Amino acid sequence: MSTDATTLLTRTVGTGDDVITYDIRGDLATATTERPPLFLFGAPMGASGFAALAGFFTDRPVITYDPRGADRNPLGTTDITVQQHVDDLHRVISALETGPVDAFGNSGGGVTLLALATAHPEDLRRVVAHEPATGAVLPDADRIGAVIDDMKRTYAEQGEGAAMAKFVQLVMLQGELPADYLDQPAPDPAMFGMPAVDDGVRTNPLLRNMPSVTSYAPDIDALRALGDRLAIGFGVESGDAMAARAARAIAAAVGIHPVEFPSHHGGFSDQPGMPGDPAGVAARLREVIG
Repeated sequence: MSTDATTLLTRTVGTGDDVITYDIRGDLATATTERPPLFLFGAPMGASGFAALAGFFTDRPVITYDPRGADRNPLGTTDITVQQHVDDLHRVISALETGPVDAFGNSGGGVTLLALATAHPEDLRRVVAHEPATGAVLPDADRIGAVIDDMKRTYAEQGEGAAMAKFVQLVMLQGELPADYLDQPAPDPAMFGMPAVDDGVRTNPLLRNMPSVTSYAPDIDALRALGDRLAIGFGVESGDAMAARAARAIAAAVGIHPVEFPSHHGGFSDQPGMPGDPAGVAARLREVIG
């Protein structure tokens, strides 16, 4: 493999519906104990969403992947569980044959990283969970669960546009969900540029990740046992959105200070209409992983 860190090698693990596609930037042979591969991932965001961030780490191999059910992997319609994501991540890391990796997991990926660190701590040197999107650790967990259940019913009955409009409304909310949240009128999908007509497709990986990801309760004792290998971060622009609140709540339960990162929930990339700060996030991540 080329030692050029911009060179992209694509590989897969698994067969059939369990195929997982991942990319390697740089030469795995250059990895060391002190500077192992850096694995960047989300859920359901795929490898392409981390390209900008990966470009700032040319001094080590960088791994990105497409989570189960997303992008280059087989599609499906059944719900996806945190345990499936954990098994997939473990398979990819094992296939690298480099030993433990440093990992940055965002959103649903932050949740699955915490679960991976619990199930396979030997896979990881440094663990950086950025805004893990679980409501289970929050005081309004029951209300969040009810909203997710309603979202899933909407997806089944009305399709992607109506359900995703409810998802966007949820993640934009600042602070705890009010008791009458579900009594409010449903958002118009057109407000978010989404179709109101049901196309009959039910393969959306984000909606398939729920409720498993959003209801995941971290094993606080197992996380505490990681010591200084663990960091839990949030974007300074995220305010009191659910995932940022979850990051602070988990850090408090573990007994560590949450790490502030520049920008917002997806600030490691530049999305249309949502400019981020990939350079700033990369600099902060480098400080955290050493």
